[in-house]
Amino acid sequence: MVEQVAGRHPQVAVAWVDSGYKQSVIDTGAAFGIEVQVVTKDPQQRGFVPQRKRWAVERTFGWLMLHRRLVRDYETNPQRSRAMIHWAMIDNMTRRLTGESTLSWRDDIPKDPDITRHE
Repeated sequence: MVEQVAGRHPQVAVAWVDSGYKQSVIDTGAAFGIEVQVVTKDPQQRGFVPQRKRWAVERTFGWLMLHRRLVRDYETNPQRSRAMIHWAMIDNMTRRLTGESTLSWRDDIPKDPDITRHE
């Protein structure tokens, strides 16, 4: 993946990876002029604590999961999957710019006093 990023985006100079990556990824990054930094957690840490550099990625995954079609990997065509991610991020950006929001399953349904419930 480092080779693809270096070939398509020569402006990338630093990549953050978690501790699961091996020295070979760091060496490959160095060969392409990309400094690969391993983000590790504090050995004394207990429970979940967001790590500053990795939190941006985790937060973005959370935003993508708000779009039903991206919750599961339904797409078999990578180009279509990429298009769905673009649509989701466009939706996220336009909602932020306009301040508009749509109720989701997580929101409480506002109570309308004019509507009576028949049970």
